[in-house]
Amino acid sequence: MKRFKNILYVSEGGVDQTSTMSRAVSLAENNQAELTVVEVIPRFPAGKARTDGMPDFSELQAAMVSEHRQSLESFVKPHCQRLKIQREVLIGTSFLEIIRAVLRRGYDLVVKPAENPDFLKRLFGSDDMHLLRKCPCPVWLMKPQEKSNYSNILAAVDFDPLMPGTEELDLNQRILGLAASLALSDFATLHLGHAWEAFAEGKISVWGQNPAAAATYVENERLQHEAGLYQLGEWLRNRIGPEAYDYLAPRFHLRKGQARRVVTALAGELKADLVVMGTVARTGISGLIIGNTAEAILEEIQCSVLALKPAGFVSPVKLAE
Repeated sequence: MKRFKNILYVSEGGVDQTSTMSRAVSLAENNQAELTVVEVIPRFPAGKARTDGMPDFSELQAAMVSEHRQSLESFVKPHCQRLKIQREVLIGTSFLEIIRAVLRRGYDLVVKPAENPDFLKRLFGSDDMHLLRKCPCPVWLMKPQEKSNYSNILAAVDFDPLMPGTEELDLNQRILGLAASLALSDFATLHLGHAWEAFAEGKISVWGQNPAAAATYVENERLQHEAGLYQLGEWLRNRIGPEAYDYLAPRFHLRKGQARRVVTALAGELKADLVVMGTVARTGISGLIIGNTAEAILEEIQCSVLALKPAGFVSPVKLAE
């Protein structure tokens, strides 16, 4: 697997990072990629004068940067014999500075331990969600006590067989390609999951008063989604080759229901270690759109997530604000 060349690892205080850092280092080694580790600290207010002999805020900021830089050096030291690791302390709002670092230096993957806030059994915190919404490159949020090798990887794909779009097709293909690469490198089982709904089922039953017509409509919808899912499987076979595909032997899961419920339930049922999914789709196209379906999934899911944006996504965060 050599898909990433410039990886950014974001240190997350307050959680055990031993396994997530080891995973990031192994990922950089396997990809022959550069690895940078950053920590983001808050900014002190500017323009405050010295009072009563106390140091001013600029001195406090410099001292805080020095302290965290030393902590960062200790954090990466055990891995420096394996890999050259860049280190940097950033100042400001965490998610903003991470995204600006991506924009400045062209990182092609952000790896970060999940914040795991202490409420509602939710794995991802506020900064995590901001990154999932706004970071232009893929974001890999790792569950604490991350496995060194995954056993089950779920690629969650979405499409409308009646309204195929190049943006959605490209995103699905990138999701599958990345999930397959990880599954092959980890000797993991690859699962392809897709949720579908027969939106007119209720109306046909009520208006037509014809259960047979409704059943025919539902079955036709299922067959169209099944064909679309297996077409993606054929694309993957052609992409990685028959031998690798047969070795991988991906398992297909076509489930009727809302994606927000299907993906979360399927991840739990499969005991997925990682879900690879898209977080933004074009307005008006059903799918994993951050703010509704994807956001609902991420509120409930309890495994690591690797989230991708469509090609051409432009972050609302700017370098100069």
